[in-house]
Amino acid sequence: MNGYLDAADPARSVLLTDLYQLAMLDAYLAESMNETAVFELFIRRLPTNRAFLIAAGLEQALDYLENLHFSGEELDWLGSCGKFSDKLVDALETFRFTGDVHAMPEGTVVFANEPLLRVTAPMLQAQLVESRLVNIMHLQTVLASKAARIVLTAGHDKLLVDFGMRRAHGCEAALFAARASYIAGFTGTATVLADKLYGIPSYGTMAHSFVQAHESEAQAFVHFARAHPDNAVLLIDTYDTEVGARKVVDIAPGLRAEGITIKAVRLDSGDLAQHAHRVRAILDEGGCEEIHIFCSGNLDEFRIRELIEAKAPVDGFGVGTHLDVSIDAPSIDCVYKLQEYAGRACRKRSSGKATWPGRKQVFRSYKDDSIMARDILTLEDDPQGGEPLLVDMMQGGTRVQPSPPLTKLRERAATELGGLPEHLRKLESSGSYQIEVSHRLRELTKEVDRALA
Repeated sequence: MNGYLDAADPARSVLLTDLYQLAMLDAYLAESMNETAVFELFIRRLPTNRAFLIAAGLEQALDYLENLHFSGEELDWLGSCGKFSDKLVDALETFRFTGDVHAMPEGTVVFANEPLLRVTAPMLQAQLVESRLVNIMHLQTVLASKAARIVLTAGHDKLLVDFGMRRAHGCEAALFAARASYIAGFTGTATVLADKLYGIPSYGTMAHSFVQAHESEAQAFVHFARAHPDNAVLLIDTYDTEVGARKVVDIAPGLRAEGITIKAVRLDSGDLAQHAHRVRAILDEGGCEEIHIFCSGNLDEFRIRELIEAKAPVDGFGVGTHLDVSIDAPSIDCVYKLQEYAGRACRKRSSGKATWPGRKQVFRSYKDDSIMARDILTLEDDPQGGEPLLVDMMQGGTRVQPSPPLTKLRERAATELGGLPEHLRKLESSGSYQIEVSHRLRELTKEVDRALA
């Protein structure tokens, strides 16, 4: 599934763009400037608290390009708003994306100044898609990168569930959070629509309101377990966490007699490490060793690390707000810049925002056959040793290969995270990763600068 709600969803509208994109199209059209342009989407610099990023969002980006067209209603509005020429409105009637796309597969580890995606298309097409492509790729890359840090901290033996939909910044952001975190290695999500659209396993327990609505806590537990015999996960901290755990022990034998096994208890407040130790002891002493402990409540990679260091007997984590808004790094310096037009290499020279010109490729080398050793940023036609990271994704506006299932993207992300050097796996990374700029790319940059001078 492509991840959009329906054809009328505003996310599909070509007018979901910046005004200056259409204004530039009008000016380009007036001067008949529609030669082949090459744009690259990349991250200028990593946030101070990120040692690497995980590329994500390509599926939705390609879906956007494949379905790009103006509806009759949109054309009518463009013609009546008084901002654009009739010539542009007429040209947009048959507007489609017919270009090529090369990109890093989703789940790939990426660093600053490495293109995640390259678009080669007539200028009008390549320019117009900038805003939405950045919008799509930026968010999922931010969220996948946050999720990857949580996965590395928790380890692959812990259940990790995206709990953040209610505080995500809108519908699409909630869905993208579920998708991006699943690619990065989360087990599933609490967002039901992500299960329907993407096939991501959905998980859920109960709210405190369910317990409060009953006359007794034990009654609430029994009712919920009977309603969900295969997923009896009970929230035990509405009143007193340890008392709640003892009530679970009390009702467990009766439920077992009905063929119902309590799967887990959830802790959502207070000193989670302390509560987890006490609850584990209560469950074990009561003959409920099989019941797992699941924690939630403003968790992130740092609080999870604290729980692990405290040897808290926790089997899984629900991570919500801090994941879905990537609270410590909610944005990255993601840009989409012109690198070539009409066969002429281009580069931006603005202070602090200079770019490398030309169509580029990234080659990655490994040591011991699996651990990343260095990347070389070079020109597309300058092969180097190692694995080329940008892959042919679209030719002539059509995908060259079927969309990979999310399971394959998860496998790639797991392999990539497993290949990180040890110092990049730490939450407070010490040191950087070796990225070389090739001789040919440096020489082209000098040539462009001389021409500009």
